Amino acid sequence: MSTTLALPTVEEEVWRYSRIGELNLANFRGSSASTTVENAEGVQRKGSEASALMGAAITNAPDVFAQMNTDNAAVVALKVAKGKVHATTVVITHTINESGVVVYPRLVIDAAENSEITVVERFVSADNVVSLVVPVVEIHAAQSARVTYLAINELGNKTWQIGNQVAVGERDSNVRVFSVALGGDYARMRAEVRLVGQGANAQQTALYFADGTQMHDFRTLQVHEAPRTRSDLLFKGAVKDTAKSVYTGLIKISENATKTEAFQTNRNLTLSHGAWAESVPNLRSKQTMLSAAMLRRLAQSTTNSASIWRAAECRQRLPSAWWCLDSSTKLSSDFQNRNLLRAFVPK
Repeated sequence: MSTTLALPTVEEEVWRYSRIGELNLANFRGSSASTTVENAEGVQRKGSEASALMGAAITNAPDVFAQMNTDNAAVVALKVAKGKVHATTVVITHTINESGVVVYPRLVIDAAENSEITVVERFVSADNVVSLVVPVVEIHAAQSARVTYLAINELGNKTWQIGNQVAVGERDSNVRVFSVALGGDYARMRAEVRLVGQGANAQQTALYFADGTQMHDFRTLQVHEAPRTRSDLLFKGAVKDTAKSVYTGLIKISENATKTEAFQTNRNLTLSHGAWAESVPNLRSKQTMLSAAMLRRLAQSTTNSASIWRAAECRQRLPSAWWCLDSSTKLSSDFQNRNLLRAFVPK
């Protein structure tokens, strides 16, 4: 496969610790996964209707892989009408049966005002399949809508995954995004929630396990753009043998997002001497009322072997202040790493 888009490098901060340097797109040709959709009667949109829903949560591709998906997307689109509750869980399964291919599944969930839907999306391949999966999921929850989404990575140990999840919550909406990551050689997911309406709520939860030479790579973003919003993130995983995991999380609080609550927790357990886990929580706020007590809680709640404030990059600026907490982690086989980042911004 050839592309005119430039691939990122590990020199870029958002790709630090990744294995992006090992990827050669020339080894893959474009194809499609075998996709099944169950229990979507009345909510699935097809053809031009499905394509028209793309962009429900993403206006600009967050990275080159999201752009590649946009250019080649195999779209599954779900739209729930105003006031409707879709009573059954929609189950979508993408199966990759062929080596040497790259596939671009895209799921769009558009929940209208005061609607509700639950969706499970599975990614499956056999251990002997050498392939690349570049998925994107867009979730848009309108006012008072309730969306629950679960992604399950059941890929074989020779398949790569580089994906994006983006969820947008309007006023008083509730979005829950869950991930279970068990498969893949290198599996990366960028997971973003944007709370753009007052009172919006989001929950992000992930469970992951890696063994052998696997690597799980999570980059999360919690963006608060409106007052009285709340986000709660919990990522927990374990690594053994020579497996690796990376977690980098950022909370961004805009100037008008008063009375915001944001929680960010990453816990890692290493089960072997050669296993490795890296965890870096961050907070940036344009609020000017981040108290000294809050900052002490940030520092005290991170129990890594090394925790530093980077003086050159992380400093308070008035009247538009932002803070950044950077933690580096070195783990032994009997050490449970706990990172807890909590931000409460008063009015």
